[in-house]
This record gives sequence, structure tokens and C-alpha cells, in this order.
Amino acid sequence: MTQSEKLVFLDLETTGTNAATDRITEIGLVEVEGGQVSRWSTLVNPEMPIPSFIQRLTGISDHMVSTAPPIDAVLDTVRSRLEGGLFIAHNARFDFGFLNHACLRAGQALQNEVLCTVRLSRRLFPGERRHNLDTLILRHQLQTGERHRALADADLLWQLWNKLSSELAPEVFQPAVQALRQRPGPPSVKKKRPRATDLTGAAGER
Repeated sequence: MTQSEKLVFLDLETTGTNAATDRITEIGLVEVEGGQVSRWSTLVNPEMPIPSFIQRLTGISDHMVSTAPPIDAVLDTVRSRLEGGLFIAHNARFDFGFLNHACLRAGQALQNEVLCTVRLSRRLFPGERRHNLDTLILRHQLQTGERHRALADADLLWQLWNKLSSELAPEVFQPAVQALRQRPGPPSVKKKRPRATDLTGAAGER
């Protein structure tokens, strides 16, 4: 990892946890390259109803996405922003899996290396029991926006990265990042529908 490497902190909101049958409702990303930081987000029309418990969790309603672009209309922009960057997400298997499924349906897979900040936190703080994002907000005193909105949560990951990289010694932080970054294999398909009681747990430590 070098100082000039492109980093893309990304978060998705979705209609559920099954990448094969559920759909994306919002994409937010923070792109960092060469000392420049840019933010981008969009609502996405999932072309299916958003379950009521997901609407309560995210604040994203069917009405809000009714005039938003479908995922196929924004994939080129997302891929352009991800190009050549390290894909960083909290429980990255979830976010990468959803986005890669969308890309595969459009005929093109994602090629990015991926880093999961849940796994990074576990590696750096093995004595801590919890590594969900709400816990990390408190532990590292991150400034919150609207939780469970894509851009606000992506920005939390950028804040977390800055905290960890500045407060930990380079010989601790950088080897942990290098050890955990990977190119995902073929996407797995989760077959069980989420339940209302799975609001934050079904997708892992989000």
C-alpha cells in the first residue's frame, strides 16, 4: 500500500440481504486519490417494493426511489469511480457481493481488490468482542451522519481509516491492511430471506 494508492470507501443500502433476489436502493462512496477526496451518492430504483422494516431502518421509502435511476443506469459511473481502487467496506462481502451481482447481471464483473473493515478491526484489536459500525463509532469517536444511509456510512469508514492510520504505528497498520486485502472469488448466493429481527445482524457486523 502506498500513499498515492486510490481508495474507495463504499456502502450500499438494499431491500434485504440476498444478493440474488434483493436489490440495491442506495449507493454512497468516498473516493480518495492523490490527496483529493470526492464524494458521490445516488438513490437507486430497485424495481421492487422495499420491505417495511427496511424502510424503517434506512429511512428510504418506495416513494423516494420511485423516480431514481435503475441500477443499470448508474453502473458505468460506479465502475468508473471504482476503477483501479481498493474497494473498502464494512462487511465487504455483503457490499461487494451485491454490487458484483448487479454488474454480472449487466455482463461485467468487478475486478477490484477488496478490504473489509470488520476484519481489519478484528486484526488490529483482537481483544475487543464487537466490531460492528455502531461500536466502532463509539470506540473511535467518529462523527456520525444519518446511520444506514449509504454516503454517511461510507464517510464513517473514511473517518475510521484516518483514525487508525494516524493513531497506529505504520508497522502495525500497514501489514494488517496488506494481509487482509484480497480479490474475491465467484459470488456466493444467500438463499434465506432476512427477517425483521435481522435488521443489523443478517448482513454481518454492519
